[in-house]
Amino acid sequence: MARIIVNGTIVKYPLGGMTLWHLSWLKGLMSLGHEVYFVEKCDYEYGCYDVAKRSMSDDPTYGLGIIQQVLTEYGMADKWCFVDVAGQYWGLDKTVIEEIFKTADLFIEMEWGEWEEESQMVPKRIFIDGEPGWFQIKLEKMRDAQMTIPHFDHYVTVGQNIGFRTTKSPDIGIKWDIIMPPVLLDVFDDIEVNTTKNAPFTTIMNWRSNKILNHKGITYGQKGEAFETFIRLPELTEANMEVAVSGKNVPRERLLSHKWQVRNADDIATSIDSYLRYIAASFGEFTVAKQFHSQLWTGWTGDRMAYYLQLGKPVVQQDTGFSAHLPTGLGLMAVKTAEEAADAISRLRKDYRHHSKAAKEIAHEYFDAKKLMKKLLSNYGF
Repeated sequence: MARIIVNGTIVKYPLGGMTLWHLSWLKGLMSLGHEVYFVEKCDYEYGCYDVAKRSMSDDPTYGLGIIQQVLTEYGMADKWCFVDVAGQYWGLDKTVIEEIFKTADLFIEMEWGEWEEESQMVPKRIFIDGEPGWFQIKLEKMRDAQMTIPHFDHYVTVGQNIGFRTTKSPDIGIKWDIIMPPVLLDVFDDIEVNTTKNAPFTTIMNWRSNKILNHKGITYGQKGEAFETFIRLPELTEANMEVAVSGKNVPRERLLSHKWQVRNADDIATSIDSYLRYIAASFGEFTVAKQFHSQLWTGWTGDRMAYYLQLGKPVVQQDTGFSAHLPTGLGLMAVKTAEEAADAISRLRKDYRHHSKAAKEIAHEYFDAKKLMKKLLSNYGF
């Protein structure tokens, strides 16, 4: 079996959804018998989010508590390392982690260049792109500015259309391998699922997690911009519609005026447990994608959607081109307008049992972390 190092973000942004995203990769790899380590660095000021205080700082204490608790639970108590902005090592010390890099078989990069020097010692390096379209444009901007683009042996994206003619996203000459976002199919084992008749369609989102991107005369927006297309949706359906949203400049009063139920996403996603319990209490999910996904037709879909599907919670999601790669119409509905979304919700409510069964089947067929990790690694000789 291989010794694998995964770089990502848990300590810096220790909310439930982000932590679960990384755990799906870590546990998926471990389930195949590999020796897996998680590493993270904060190389800029005010990079750590304290969920309890709702503030950014250089103090990683809150996130360190989360990573220690979660990775201990998942059998990785002594297999992680975090380096804070002052250069202090937490978890595994510097000497140990440097030795692990020297003896590792594979480095999986889910951020960008935080361990560039150390990972050069690893025979094979893979980059995972979780922001298709936005990331390729950033790379194109780097290339146009004659900046050095870090080299990896393989580049992988969750954008199902990246590298194909169906997308408007650049590929900047890189061959992109495609993967569905992996999820853990057993995380709801200890969580009660209770779908009541009046339970709302929900989602968990950040109004603007990145800056708006301008490129070649076009402005590429975030979820806040995408939401405008669907802001009238609660007025078009009898279903309860709720959005758990965080971020700057959230127009809460305007959302309420259009009959959205509004909650704070940071309250919902404080932990993996609270995140999953919120999903379990929902009727289904309605969600938009970040605007650039629909603009560029990246084929993006997220892991959160798959967790709804896994519980038999039908999903209505703004289409980004994913409808060409996943079965839609039963359990999963791809929509482009508020009217289409309202019609999809109506059909789901009329035949919930049928759609719920189809939702579970989609999750198990397309998003199983173990199955996806096995296929990914076999493609690269592991």
